[in-house]
Amino acid sequence: MSVQEIVRDVAGGAIGYEAGLDALTVAPAAEVDAALGASLRDAFERLFKGGWQPAELHRVVARLGDPVKAALVVDAATAYGERFSDVDPRWRDQVARLPAGTRRPDRISLIDSSLGLLIELRRLPLIEVLLPPPGTAAFRPGKSDAKVLERVRALLAKAESTDFAAEAEAYSAKAQELIARHSISEALTSADRAEVVPFARRIGVDHPYESEKASLLDAVARANHCHTVWSPELGFSTVFGFDADIDGVELLYTSLLVQANRAMTRDEPAKGKARIKAFRRSFLVAYGIRISERLTEVTRRQLAGHDDLLPVLRNRDVQVREVMHKAFPRTVRARGSRIDSLEGWESGRAAADEAEMG
Repeated sequence: MSVQEIVRDVAGGAIGYEAGLDALTVAPAAEVDAALGASLRDAFERLFKGGWQPAELHRVVARLGDPVKAALVVDAATAYGERFSDVDPRWRDQVARLPAGTRRPDRISLIDSSLGLLIELRRLPLIEVLLPPPGTAAFRPGKSDAKVLERVRALLAKAESTDFAAEAEAYSAKAQELIARHSISEALTSADRAEVVPFARRIGVDHPYESEKASLLDAVARANHCHTVWSPELGFSTVFGFDADIDGVELLYTSLLVQANRAMTRDEPAKGKARIKAFRRSFLVAYGIRISERLTEVTRRQLAGHDDLLPVLRNRDVQVREVMHKAFPRTVRARGSRIDSLEGWESGRAAADEAEMG
């Protein structure tokens, strides 16, 4: 049996992993490198053409806990992008932001990680294409004001760094005002521009407590004219909306999650694994519900006096829902989380009241 056949049969499940690994470690190095390299290139090309972006694929692989596999994704994404002259700048930017690889492992470890990665890549499904893959025409449906986003980032960074709740709330309040005002301005100026269309972006939702975190992201999205679909098996939510709105959602969600984790750690009970788990889950549920209430109220205040904008927003919402239903024709409403800790619930609502967004 050739080395190429061994790799194919291990990846396809026809040969046991350990037996295949043993065979490859004693086979000629050049043949093993060629067979594994070709199979991995094919697997990466299938996924990149099938909707996976560099940051998303790296995140999914990194969650497996093997830094060598994660480094192989970085190398593959870099090499794949370099094959084409026409690469969407957002795709290229994701590659540039991927972490540098670890030091090169020994040969057996590299073969082990490469073979394991090949199996994992073949298990991943094709997903909705949200960014044009390299080799296709770059397309950006809208553009956020970079200066506004930098001001929002600066305000949220200050809110995350302070230990004073009132100070954090003031910074967040200003950040949310900027996000809402920018959204209103963008909606008014782009209402008659046919090239400005809804978009989608996948945002990672990490364990533990993925369901509660996905609910928090959904609360932030809905308050900012977006909708989400959570894919728990892949560890991300897809946010549908217009670019300027999605930018604000991503910034605000990331910051609120940092604040929630800090407050949750500060207030959690000192003992009892089960008690701590119940506290954290209840905390995050309450935090998300209260954040939703506050964000909705802030958005309502910002829209006051903009009656001319309501038809525009309704039309944009219809467009966003159409894009979402096209990508996910069948969705299931997620079940709510249980509240097992009154202490966590009360602490979560209190933390949400202190959080920076006004």
